[in-house]
Amino acid sequence: MNAPHIDVEQVEAANAAFYEALEEGDFEKVSEFWLTPSDLGVDESYHDPADVGVVSCVHPGWPVLTGRGEVLRSYALIMANTDYIQFFLTDTHVSVTGDTALVTCTENILSGGPAPDGDDEELGPLVGQLVVATNTFRRTPAGWKLWSHHASPVLAGTEDADGDGDGDETPP
Repeated sequence: MNAPHIDVEQVEAANAAFYEALEEGDFEKVSEFWLTPSDLGVDESYHDPADVGVVSCVHPGWPVLTGRGEVLRSYALIMANTDYIQFFLTDTHVSVTGDTALVTCTENILSGGPAPDGDDEELGPLVGQLVVATNTFRRTPAGWKLWSHHASPVLAGTEDADGDGDGDETPP
C-alpha cells in the first residue's frame, strides 16, 4: 500500500485526467476511467457485468444512471451535443481510506454549442455553469477508477429584500 500522500496525489491526478478527457471529447479515454468488473477481479463470463461493481452517475438535472453501459451512454450523448467544454476545478478535496477515495470539487464549467446561424467555423454563445461534484474512486491494479460521479447545480444567489444582492442569502 502506498503512503497516504501518494494515494492522494494519484487520486488528484486521476480526477484531473478524467476532466481533461471530457474536455478533449475523447470517449475512449473517458471510458477507461470507469470501473469495470474485471478491475474488481470478477470473471464476467460468470456474472452479468451490469450487476458487478455497479457504477453510478448523476448529471445535473438527470435521474440516477446505474451500470457502466448507461453511464457511458450518457457521456457519449453529452459529448455528441457539446462542441466545447472546459472545466475549472476549485475547492477540490481528496480523502482516501483503503482502496476507496472520495473527491469533492466545484466544477466551474464553460461550454458552447454550434453557432446559431449554422456557421461551422464558430461556436455559439458560451455558457457558464457552477456545479458541485462528488467523485468516488476505487483502487484497481490499473490505477484509480471512477465508481460514482454525482454532480448538482449551484443555484445562483438572488437579491435580498434590501435589493443589495450582497450574496449572504441562505440556500433553501
